[in-house]
Amino acid sequence: MRRLAIYVSLLLLLLPGCGAPVDPDEAQESIQVLAMDTAMLITTYGERSPAAAYACEDTIRDLEAKLSRTDPDSEVSRLNAAGGEAMEVSEDLGILLELAKYYRRSTGDAFNIAIAPVVSAWGFAGGEEYRVPSQEELDGLLELAQDGPIYQGPQSHGGAARYSLGPGQAIDLGGLAKGYAADKILGVLQEYEVPRANISLGGNVLAYGGRPDGAPWRVGIQDPARVGEPNAFAGVLELTDSFAVTSGGYQRYFEENGKTYHHIIDPATGYPADSGLTSVTVVAGLGEGDGSGFPGAMCDAYSTALFVMGEERALDFWRDETMWGGQGCPFDLVLITEDGRVAVTEGLADRFTLDESGGYAYEVVS
Repeated sequence: MRRLAIYVSLLLLLLPGCGAPVDPDEAQESIQVLAMDTAMLITTYGERSPAAAYACEDTIRDLEAKLSRTDPDSEVSRLNAAGGEAMEVSEDLGILLELAKYYRRSTGDAFNIAIAPVVSAWGFAGGEEYRVPSQEELDGLLELAQDGPIYQGPQSHGGAARYSLGPGQAIDLGGLAKGYAADKILGVLQEYEVPRANISLGGNVLAYGGRPDGAPWRVGIQDPARVGEPNAFAGVLELTDSFAVTSGGYQRYFEENGKTYHHIIDPATGYPADSGLTSVTVVAGLGEGDGSGFPGAMCDAYSTALFVMGEERALDFWRDETMWGGQGCPFDLVLITEDGRVAVTEGLADRFTLDESGGYAYEVVS
């Protein structure tokens, strides 16, 4: 009922003869959504902005119902609980499972959705107590993560894809779901002919079009060393028609015996990644990508994987011409290091402004 009331009241403001005239291109709707374990903000412009904003929310809710590992009725939960039996999956889940396989191969296992039991052992899956698992426990759980979901094919021609997991295995799509949601939201914005929008899905941003004054959207990158301070940024990106995804150890963590443990797990060790990085931001244009057709999901996966890799390996990966078929890397990076540096790849140099109050040294890498 609340949605209908808001929609109608805003629609009336757009109709001629109802109060002061409103420039359709300036009409705006902004809604907050709590989903996928994060607070999201959807801001759309244009005559159809209210309907578009709520269609974006519907897209998020639909994906959450399919992909949430903490919802026992979701597809992911049912696949995790299937005990090795093959299960039919929706098109969305099938796409994400195939993307996860690709990103695991391309990153040399730095991205691995099958480490879900390890994540749970640390208490980062939601609903568990934070704790430091024993090495013996981690070794056993890491063995389960050696293989991911197995494609079994459709039951019949044109039928739904079927996948299975090994006994004891489980997957977590937290490193892909919000990026994929941004990809699908892009389709919603285009369907509703929205001229511009700013979509913030936690650490995932979709800057669609530009601001009403024609300037790029300003996207702040959280300073990992000043998380408790409002508007404490390491720097600001100016973006138009771009995806930007940030992963950092400061986003979820706990302390025990004077040591901090964060939620980004290194699949090679089972421990929180100790890579010398505190934050990784991956930026790609709407028409760019690695050929998968889902640049938002690409940014999401690589932000996690490159955090695990560390600065040197991440930049080698970005520079690897064989990886990108000689066409150049389809994304750019902002890396924040533990030793107080911000490294920005050259494609972002003219779109990034360092916040000097953070005290970071700044460098452009090529």
